[in-house]
Amino acid sequence: MAEPSTKKSRTHPPYELLYWPAIPGRGEFIRLAFEASGVSYKDVANETKDGIKAVLACKADDCIIDSDGNPPAFAPPALRVPGEGKHGKTLVLYQTPTILCYLGDRLGLAGEDEVEKHWILSHALTALDLNNETHDTHHPIASIQYYEDQKPEALKRSKDFRENRLPKFFGYFERVLKGNEGQGQGKHLVGGKLSFADTTLWQVLDGLKYAFPNELGAIEKEYPLLFGTFYLSVKEEKGIKEYLASAKRLPYSNGVFRHYPELDRPGK
Repeated sequence: MAEPSTKKSRTHPPYELLYWPAIPGRGEFIRLAFEASGVSYKDVANETKDGIKAVLACKADDCIIDSDGNPPAFAPPALRVPGEGKHGKTLVLYQTPTILCYLGDRLGLAGEDEVEKHWILSHALTALDLNNETHDTHHPIASIQYYEDQKPEALKRSKDFRENRLPKFFGYFERVLKGNEGQGQGKHLVGGKLSFADTTLWQVLDGLKYAFPNELGAIEKEYPLLFGTFYLSVKEEKGIKEYLASAKRLPYSNGVFRHYPELDRPGK
């Protein structure tokens, strides 16, 4: 069990992340935003013995509306914020981009103005599209079925993903970094400071390096800003660097990013 966060809460409410225990998954995008900003949060399922019950309750199939007036979450991650809901009650939000957008303003990760805010959201959504496509390489037919039950389809999907989809996404983000090079110096997608678009894209790149090490090793050099500057810079950001070196950073395993050697580029 991970140790609870002890960072100073400042003027923020007691944020609570509701996500499955023991895997980074989509909850990691939320964790990175908190860690980058130095704001306290409770990772409920990893920090409390019965935390999984809260995760399941927020998405219970028989729930129509909770006691504080929140609709049920479709699926984790969800964010619970005591005192920030209707009439001072607890607010519950779900959907990763919704949570990131809500937190962005509050954690200082949403840019300098309204225009930057929307650019940041657009880039984060695009990175999350890549995240979803990565998941579908090993579950191309149905999420409920085991990988072994759809392996032939996964082999075909992964080949197309490696040869066509990765270059499309990587090429796009390389162009974005180039366009913002004057302010961001290749380190940021928008403006001159870290945003939740940066942390979101970084997490997807890091997961891809785990899932497809041969492919990434072969093509990284084609995207010098994305991998030579951006990826290396974000992991050294204050807060993120310390988090990545801590026990709170959960290892990749059976979540979105999985390493199946047969889905990767054949090795030498």
